[in-house]
Amino acid sequence: MKKFKLSQKMEQRILVISFTIIPVLLLLVFSYYPLVKMIQYSFTNWNGYNPSSEAVGWDNYKTVLTNPNYFTVFKTSLYYFIATFFQLGFALLFATILSFKVKFANFWKGILFFPYLLNGVAIGFIFLYFYKGGGTLDTVLSSLGLESQIRLWLGDRSINNISLAFTSVWRYTGFNFLIFLGAIQSVNPEIYEAAEIDGANRWDEFRYIIMPSIKNIIFLNIILGVSGSLSVFDIPYIMTGGSNGTMTFVIKTIDTAFKYNKVGLASAMALILLVIVISVTVIQRFATREKRDA
Repeated sequence: MKKFKLSQKMEQRILVISFTIIPVLLLLVFSYYPLVKMIQYSFTNWNGYNPSSEAVGWDNYKTVLTNPNYFTVFKTSLYYFIATFFQLGFALLFATILSFKVKFANFWKGILFFPYLLNGVAIGFIFLYFYKGGGTLDTVLSSLGLESQIRLWLGDRSINNISLAFTSVWRYTGFNFLIFLGAIQSVNPEIYEAAEIDGANRWDEFRYIIMPSIKNIIFLNIILGVSGSLSVFDIPYIMTGGSNGTMTFVIKTIDTAFKYNKVGLASAMALILLVIVISVTVIQRFATREKRDA
């Protein structure tokens, strides 16, 4: 019996260690090791296929930060950053409405969340048809007698980034909606009942109950939106390939690495983006901590 207990304990330890070691090994091999190699490449002029490379020190970082062809593509992120507030506004509006008693509430929740379930490639092709000449949008405008408003939605530099940002809003509103809805529904229902007894209307409930209760969630979603606007990739890459003023920093990084064979320079670009995203995350944590302490 004693030997059986020892072997059983040993089996449990082996099982625990195995389930711990395997994920750690996968994390080291596919996450941290590539990160270490990327840091190493960022200080070289490696072209991606030649085994030999020369050390260039901080030259790659200086190029990214001083050459307008690289760093100024962050301007494109401003469109997605501004779109984030529309996205959060729509999500908060629908979450507030559907948190009350509404007919076919589950149906509307499914409609709102469905775009987030779609693959980015599929969304890109859907909106390519939506924006193309004579496509869905042009047809709708023509049927409303607004032919004068028809534009080259993806070809006109004055509006193409707005079109792409709208696609992003359509895709991610459902995700923010789900987060807001969960936060709103976590509020004690007795608070709403007490407010109704005191004569509060829906607007009063929104201002004095919902907003104060979910302010940390709102702030968190804003920070996530900032991080997301800095790392936009799939929608503009699929729909325009980054051409005609729609180039984002991530697309520029990929083109630098695989189109122009400057893996060292692209590694420096990726690390700069990583530092920016981490900085935004740290700021968010300190800001939310200060609000909680207050």
